[in-house]
Amino acid sequence: MSTALVFSGQGAQYTGMGKELYENSPAAKAVFDMAESIREGTIRQCFEGTKEELSVTINTQPCVFITDLAAAAAVAEKGVKIDCVAGFSLGEIAAIAFAGMLSYEDAFKLVCKRAELMDKAAKENPGAMAAVMKISPEQVEEICKGFEKAYPVNYNSPAQTVVAAAENEIDELCEKVKAVKGKAVKLAVSGAFHSPFMNTAADGLAEYLKDIDLKEPNIPIYANATAEPYKDDYKMLIAAQVNHPVKWQKSVENMIENGADTFIEVGVGKTLTGLIKKINADVKAVNIENKEGLDTL
Repeated sequence: MSTALVFSGQGAQYTGMGKELYENSPAAKAVFDMAESIREGTIRQCFEGTKEELSVTINTQPCVFITDLAAAAAVAEKGVKIDCVAGFSLGEIAAIAFAGMLSYEDAFKLVCKRAELMDKAAKENPGAMAAVMKISPEQVEEICKGFEKAYPVNYNSPAQTVVAAAENEIDELCEKVKAVKGKAVKLAVSGAFHSPFMNTAADGLAEYLKDIDLKEPNIPIYANATAEPYKDDYKMLIAAQVNHPVKWQKSVENMIENGADTFIEVGVGKTLTGLIKKINADVKAVNIENKEGLDTL
């Protein structure tokens, strides 16, 4: 049996996330306490923050990241052997921390910087996102070609692709999807992530990473930008992830091809668990975000 640990991204955040992990796992508590020592108020935001407060990018990313990492620490504390990791969008930073490329402290500081840069880019270059279902990724790509600023950005599963577009184009794009019998749902996000709308954020992150020392990962990390294990220019992969599509389906398929038959989603919600089951119904997929999940594990 080969086990993959996958880290959730932003979008599934909720009030109280991580609280049961904090109360039931010494390893998870240590991760939260570390974050609190760097960014005061993080624990309060995770456990008590309102939906509105948690939806602001500069709050969302640190809070989701630390819940992801705390859940992973709780899994490791149970003695589970992890053979490879991947993270969806923001979750990839938690994955590289877990795999030893960065200390938890430096990874948390990187996430805070990433959130700041992406929030700034979203305000300077407004955009919107929508999840497209019931049609193929190729059909989504074709629809996007008909717009000036529309891009497929998250290749989630055979039947779900997320697009980013200019605010004045997203409604018409959704109508085009419906016209070919697809379904489009606008997402409650503050920017057009993983697209050229985030170019300045990617540039800023690349600049920030110049002074960061990255170590060799101790287990394979599958990169969003390539769907392959990290190799060559690690810093480029981390920065490029911000303004390039997330190749999630291909990442999961490659992990399975390389032996993964059990997936443990750590962090907030069970979005990735659902996507993995749609990508390949033969693998085992579970999510760990609270005491019940830890007990099941």
